[in-house]
Amino acid sequence: MTTPDVTVTVIVYNDAARLPRAVASLRAQTHANIEIIISDDHSTDDTPTVARRLEAQDDRIRYLRLPENSGGCSAPRNRAVEIARAPYLMFLDSDDELPPRAVELLLAAHREREVDFTMGAVRRVRVDNGRRTTWMPHLVAERRTVEGIEADPRLLFEHLSTSKMYARAFLDRHELRFPEGIHYEDQLFSAQAYCLATAFTIIPDPVYVWYIDPFAAAASASISNQRHKVTNVRDRVHVQRLIDDFLVESGHAGLREDKDFKFLKHDFRMYAGDLPYRDEEWLSAFADIMNPYLETLSEGAYARLPRPERVVLELLREGRLEEVGLAARGLGHGVAPRQITADTSGVPYWGDSVPSTDRARRELNVSDLELDTRPFPSAQFRHEITELTPGAGASVTLAIRTYDPGLRLPVGPQRASLIVSPGNRRMTVPFRLDPVGPGVFEGEVRLDLAEAPLPLQGFAGVRHPLVRLQQQGLSNSGILLAPLSFPTLTARIEYRSGATPHELTIEPEGRNPGRLQLRWRPVGVTARVIRPLVQRVARPKVRKAAKLLSSVLR
Repeated sequence: MTTPDVTVTVIVYNDAARLPRAVASLRAQTHANIEIIISDDHSTDDTPTVARRLEAQDDRIRYLRLPENSGGCSAPRNRAVEIARAPYLMFLDSDDELPPRAVELLLAAHREREVDFTMGAVRRVRVDNGRRTTWMPHLVAERRTVEGIEADPRLLFEHLSTSKMYARAFLDRHELRFPEGIHYEDQLFSAQAYCLATAFTIIPDPVYVWYIDPFAAAASASISNQRHKVTNVRDRVHVQRLIDDFLVESGHAGLREDKDFKFLKHDFRMYAGDLPYRDEEWLSAFADIMNPYLETLSEGAYARLPRPERVVLELLREGRLEEVGLAARGLGHGVAPRQITADTSGVPYWGDSVPSTDRARRELNVSDLELDTRPFPSAQFRHEITELTPGAGASVTLAIRTYDPGLRLPVGPQRASLIVSPGNRRMTVPFRLDPVGPGVFEGEVRLDLAEAPLPLQGFAGVRHPLVRLQQQGLSNSGILLAPLSFPTLTARIEYRSGATPHELTIEPEGRNPGRLQLRWRPVGVTARVIRPLVQRVARPKVRKAAKLLSSVLR
């Protein structure tokens, strides 16, 4: 039997439906001399039948079934490594794919220069909307060989084991295997691989397709999408401590600040967006697990974070749990705090009082937000819906409160408008904000979404309204925060403009900042026939004919 050049292990557990797609992506590789191991973590669904059928179709495929479920990714990968016959190894999850040239390109990089592993770009595909992005694009933008992780510690952010092809000799020489019995095993394995590698090559080509399903049911969600579980927090922190120990033991303690920054900017940040939606009991448990570890991190790592993230971290460390969710809303969206308090020297701090400790004064100092000095178009305000009243059809009346902690708006009524742009066609609804206190304004606006202009073929998608303020010919747009929960409103709209009928849903965003969310879904004959046709054709004459047909069918 010919020795394969590369062994690709597909790990699977109760995923009979998607396993054939993953395996098909391997059978379609342009480099054909590969071994495919399906490593089944003792599935209880139809996976064994599907796997054996795939094995019978291609003599490059081997099926391995673990005698009992391990509960993680490590054991099925490690068991496959034990029987792998190739000098180079790759790993694939059953819900993902490899692009056709992945094996060819990574193997060519190995053959071009002797390195411990090669890695490339990861394409992320949102299952719900098909949006494609590149994971950590700045780290894989150019072809290069890195002589040790110290040459570019930023790579600690790219902790996926599946985007890499490893030399079997490298793994065996260091007895490097996936840690069993824990979650977030990729983070520890990748940190060890980076630190132990003498050299590794990065190519900018896509070598992995990672399907993201942010709305997957809890039972089938990936580990990283199970952040609602307190055990998930404990597992993540546990792995970080193991990595910290390894850095010291392996002589790479100098990487600690970079690794701490990665934890704060990536791992903690993933939880931060969910904090507004957690109850007091969960937040207390989260703080009990997270705070002792946060105390071990380097001050330099905190200093590298944007101020809003530092504020959230400090409020958590101080035990101000009621304020944590308030500060976490709007992270990354330029949302101002509701209130700031200045000390006797004029230094502004987050919240309603001056902090009492040196650390809190350092972390809660919001001077660098420039709330009172930045140009008006980029000034930070906070717009919140305080009451939402459904009306007839697809109308809703919103009571809006705007916080202006930098006192940028003059005393008196303010011109404002609500902006919604479905299908790249803007709807502007003006309203007035009246002052109710220093730096606080309130107003009411009626939004009738049956008036929203849509393209003739309709619009399928999500939009989040913006609040626009105007001052001396300048405008400022900011997101609109909704109540954290309110009954979902659904209505069918027959547009007077002639656009295809739609089903419209008004709902809270339910994650991250929690904006007001509007979802359009075309319905009817034109939605089934004309919309797909218009989307497929590009020539103006054909588009015109499609629109004409649409009017006839209506």
